[in-house]
Amino acid sequence: MLYLALALLIFAIFLFRQSSTQRKEAGLPGGRIIYTDTRGWGKVEKPLFYTAMELTGKPDYLVQQNGKIIPVEVKSGRAPEAPYDSHIYQLAAYCLLVEKTYHTRPPYGIIHYENRDFAVDYTRELEESLIDLLVEMKRDEHKKDVPRSHEQAGRCAKCGFRNHCDQSLA
Repeated sequence: MLYLALALLIFAIFLFRQSSTQRKEAGLPGGRIIYTDTRGWGKVEKPLFYTAMELTGKPDYLVQQNGKIIPVEVKSGRAPEAPYDSHIYQLAAYCLLVEKTYHTRPPYGIIHYENRDFAVDYTRELEESLIDLLVEMKRDEHKKDVPRSHEQAGRCAKCGFRNHCDQSLA
């Protein structure tokens, strides 16, 4: 009986360490995972939706910590010197969706890269900038000609519209 109890204790410690390692690799802060868009942690949740802005999204993780909900976006690859604007706006969109869905404003969100995490404060200025961007995108949605918004051939090469775009760099 003693050997069985000892074996179970060792197995429990192993599982705890394994769980801790997985959380760290995913860039998750301490707290309870309440939403995940990765199959590794369970069923994939429904997207979050904010009707007024016609905004929908599926953050990789939402972690509840001390009454706050923190969105975590996991990116593949090594971290840049600073997060890309597109990644910051994606995270800001998740913060807005959390606020509208759960009625609690996230103080920040996390962008997790392979080798580094960035905590991005969800300020009123970032929220206003996001809303301005969403309004601009909505306005452009109905235009026939929208100019390309970057000078990066790699982005064009991966774009789903590259075969139909007269401004393609690739």
